[in-house]
Amino acid sequence: MRALAIVHQADAGPGVFADEMRARGVELEEWLLSERGTAPPREIADYDAVLTFGGAMHADQEDRHPWLRFEKDFLAAMLEDGMPLLAVCLGSQVLADAAGGTVRRASEPEIGWHDVEITEQGAADPVIGPLAPRFDGFQWHSYEALPPEDAVILATSPVCSQAYRIGERAWGIQFHAEVAAAAASRWIEDYRSDEDAVRIGIDPARLREETERKIGDWNRLGRDLCGRFLDAIS
Repeated sequence: MRALAIVHQADAGPGVFADEMRARGVELEEWLLSERGTAPPREIADYDAVLTFGGAMHADQEDRHPWLRFEKDFLAAMLEDGMPLLAVCLGSQVLADAAGGTVRRASEPEIGWHDVEITEQGAADPVIGPLAPRFDGFQWHSYEALPPEDAVILATSPVCSQAYRIGERAWGIQFHAEVAAAAASRWIEDYRSDEDAVRIGIDPARLREETERKIGDWNRLGRDLCGRFLDAIS
């Protein structure tokens, strides 16, 4: 199996998902879309799955990041072709937009560790189901995805939808199941670059301590989630 990872910034890549894929013999290629332009490393027919990840930009900022329009069109085409998809944070927002949903600023940012509840339909989902009934997840977002009406909502928080499925082969998750310890540490160190993190008064020392305490179990959860995605599309 060969998979394509769409990456929007260098410190927000596939993380522990890459570890799980390589352990399973999956060939994973990264495409830094924001810097390398609109041509993936190979013809899209050469891939068996596409994953798209997070970034500090927002899905409605096409004026600042014109490649976002391309990515939405690209993902819409992948949905039409039945390509297996797994989208994380910004990626899940772009996917929702591409599928006919919308993206908007959330009622409040979710930065740090937040409770996520699995829905009844989510409990039956092959990728999300084993996380039922709830879990404490690492998040870093100020926007939310409103997937199209025919999507299945798999998980929620008090702020927004946290996971959804479109059809039988495309998943979006808002929480950062992929984030490795080193990347989470960099995000916390650089929190002042996020005006929303500053505005809501993030305590970096407290968040770092909590993250160091929880990241090992969280990374195991992330690898398992990625593994279930691979199993579901095989």
